[in-house]
Amino acid sequence: MKQNGFVQHAANPVPPSITSSAAGGQCAIGLLLLLTCVRCFAGEWSGSAGAELRLFPEDAAFSAQDHHSNLSLVIEPEYYRQWDGGDQSLSFSPFLRLDQHDDQRTHFDIRELSWLKVTDDWELRLGIRQLFWGVTESQHLVDIVNQTDFVEDIDDEDKLGQPMLNLSFARPWGILDLFVLPGFRERTFPGRDGRLRFSLPVDTDRPIYESGAEERHVDAAVRWFRTLGDLDIGLYHFYGTSRDPLLIPTLDNDGTLVLRPRYDLINQTGLDLQLTGANTLWKAEAITRNGQGDRYFAFTGGFEYTFVGIGDSSADLGVLFEYLFDDRGESAPTPFDDDLFFGLRLGLNDVSSSELLVGTIIDRETGARLTNVEGSRRLAPDYRLSLIGRFFSDVPNEDQSLYGMRRDSFISLQLTRYF
Repeated sequence: MKQNGFVQHAANPVPPSITSSAAGGQCAIGLLLLLTCVRCFAGEWSGSAGAELRLFPEDAAFSAQDHHSNLSLVIEPEYYRQWDGGDQSLSFSPFLRLDQHDDQRTHFDIRELSWLKVTDDWELRLGIRQLFWGVTESQHLVDIVNQTDFVEDIDDEDKLGQPMLNLSFARPWGILDLFVLPGFRERTFPGRDGRLRFSLPVDTDRPIYESGAEERHVDAAVRWFRTLGDLDIGLYHFYGTSRDPLLIPTLDNDGTLVLRPRYDLINQTGLDLQLTGANTLWKAEAITRNGQGDRYFAFTGGFEYTFVGIGDSSADLGVLFEYLFDDRGESAPTPFDDDLFFGLRLGLNDVSSSELLVGTIIDRETGARLTNVEGSRRLAPDYRLSLIGRFFSDVPNEDQSLYGMRRDSFISLQLTRYF
């Protein structure tokens, strides 16, 4: 199974390691100044802030990870302003997390800072943005524009902001999006003392780039999307620096064996399909990529069938199944080469918006399993409590992406305040 997983955490309420973090303090000061400046402009503020507690029932696999619990604080405000009769708008969303044990997880990012201009014929977006492409639940093959924020979670759903210029045309034959993507973002990884890391620590200070321009390489993408009756179709091509690095074992300056991320130039073509039936969603994603070794093909597809009003109640129960395939083989082994995903999605449709998703990815060859639990319930109009679990079972030592996490099963409680 893959490093990005399946599709997500008192006398002294703030641990000393958080308050003493220089990086966290600088981030907090910078965020405060930025928010103060933006408040000078008319607009609307919203967002969220909260606390996450992760509990690890097993002893860690590595001595540096000597903790069974981890507390972190997070804030993600959002600013929005529009003018020119609604034809122009500005969106701004900074993100800050302060983590108790892992300095790499204490980080600041601008998720969104973009200007939008709308006309009758086209739309132009300029700035830092987050985009999501894809329809399947177990993994997101076609989602490629934004870099994964891997210190946030292993579900591949938390992303770093990506600088871009996006020109969009809506026509009777579909929506055409053109992207210019300057400024590459490196993937984040847990530090040596962070849980949910690989068997070897990742040396993020010495990335390897195929392009001589390194992180200044300008990437490009084009995507076409259309709805035909009950069928949604998305098709794209991307050229640029791969967001998914190869991790190369090497020695650092101290002679310690580490992993260096290598970012190759790739061409990737992707297709996503979703067909809506009476009670069934049929979903599929497929990609073909070259430039990172030999050209390969990968596919994820399946369905979600929903039982509406189970037991004469207002609750709905969805049954999910997907198959995951990747043909790279032994030349470039990947954990999702022949796997099955089973899941259940429960929505109570109550006033508290209570919901639960449980799913398991099973490797057909080794029997390794990654089980994920995601539930949430609104406690009050502005508060939500979330429960998240990641559980690893029977992970073989040849599974390089998950073996280092084999003892890192955890339960996370998150309390979020929306404003």
